[in-house]
Amino acid sequence: MTIRVVQWATGGVGKAAIQAVIAHPDLELVGVWVHSESKHGKDVGELLDLGPIGVIATTSKDEILALDADCVVYSPLLPDEAEVIALLRSGKNVVTPVGWVYPDLDKSAAILEACAAGGTTLHGTGIHPGGITERFPLMVSAISASVTHVRSEEFSDIRTYNAPDVARHIMGFGVSPERAMGGPIVDLLGAGFKASVRMIVAEMGFDADPELESLQEVAVATAPIESPVGIIEPGQVAARKFHWRALVDGVPVVTASVNWYMGEEHFEPAWSFGPEGERFEVEITGDPDVKVTFKGLQPETIEEGLIRNPGIVVTANHCVSAIPYVVDAEPGIKTYLDLPLLAGRAAPQVGLGRAR
Repeated sequence: MTIRVVQWATGGVGKAAIQAVIAHPDLELVGVWVHSESKHGKDVGELLDLGPIGVIATTSKDEILALDADCVVYSPLLPDEAEVIALLRSGKNVVTPVGWVYPDLDKSAAILEACAAGGTTLHGTGIHPGGITERFPLMVSAISASVTHVRSEEFSDIRTYNAPDVARHIMGFGVSPERAMGGPIVDLLGAGFKASVRMIVAEMGFDADPELESLQEVAVATAPIESPVGIIEPGQVAARKFHWRALVDGVPVVTASVNWYMGEEHFEPAWSFGPEGERFEVEITGDPDVKVTFKGLQPETIEEGLIRNPGIVVTANHCVSAIPYVVDAEPGIKTYLDLPLLAGRAAPQVGLGRAR
């Protein structure tokens, strides 16, 4: 049977998710919720320059809740737990890149009750967090023994992130170091990355301090830098680093790090991507040491990234690939530890139809 899917919000991830749903042989797009009144009532295909596809966007949450659908890809800029609860209670499974990768079940009573009432499942996924930070490190760790440290790390050029207001007011670029260090991004990121670190700590059995270490650093421009937020003037923040660490006797055993730069020039301190360039890394220190580098998740040029950023696309793809497995799962909150191995699907020209 075809799985009927709703897309909630049509930002970068939402648009990519719609394309992935359309390409997936087991899925059918049946509804789309949009935030903007200017998109209400329009064919979703026309919003994405795909041509008409017969699905009409709506700003009405009630319409979405009443829709006959199996799963919702929930990707607003910021999560609203009440919305997720309503979707679950209405009988729709939810896959999302904005939280719930490894939630505290003792603090999730309302969501679990909604899952039970609706016979539905909630699954948090994505890419970083939501893959690079926990799913892939756990997978790679299986080929090592006596593990003493697990590291996941991102190195990205934020000039390809086409959301100036988010980059300045939330991510903290183009502002003073004091304003950036006190901004909202640390808590917003920390909610996800701390959960990822705790998943690895719990599953691999590290005897870590329950309080995680959170660190942030900034580099300022030493000359004007062109960026999506406008010109970053000397003395304003042009690069940021974030680290979340689980410690045993003061020594890191699990580390998740983010490195975001507006290019690689005119920084103090003089940070750079290094010779490997933009990438994601997963490294296991054990017997033997293992390091995996992910390339292709960042665009080759700034211009390409502003049109279609691979990091956003893979976030959406990871959500969409999970849908059949989440729909098949028992009701409740399901993490990577609860679901079977997830896989993508063959393209139509080389596929044989359903692979499951």
